[in-house]
Amino acid sequence: MLAEDRWIRWELTPRGGKLTKLPLRLDGSLASSTDPASWSSYRDATASTAGDGLGFVLGAGIGCVDLDDCLADGMLADWALAELDGRRADALLVEVSQSGKGLHIFLPMAQGKGRVIRDGERHVEIYPPDSGRFIAVTGRHYRG
Repeated sequence: MLAEDRWIRWELTPRGGKLTKLPLRLDGSLASSTDPASWSSYRDATASTAGDGLGFVLGAGIGCVDLDDCLADGMLADWALAELDGRRADALLVEVSQSGKGLHIFLPMAQGKGRVIRDGERHVEIYPPDSGRFIAVTGRHYRG
């Protein structure tokens, strides 16, 4: 992931009654999650202070599985542990999400349709490389 020029900055902005993460270029102007001309290298993105944080635009064969509300007091829910264990061998990065209550699992993935799975406490969002999305990256590696 670090070698890919798919890095952006992002900021939280009120929109439609809720907070939305907007992609930014390094100078603070709007970026696009579908326009490579608005992305940069990891090195340049981490050197920028624009916005509220760092983001990675999915693509180049890299997707993300987002596990929501699965961490409590540092303990991973059983359903999330099963999701992680099934993907750990392929994971490029496993990190704690912005909220501190979820995980992002970045991994090689085939293109295709994204999915949201909600089943009781289980909440899994699957974003394939061609989803046109970016993920806010925290850098808080999950080692559990």
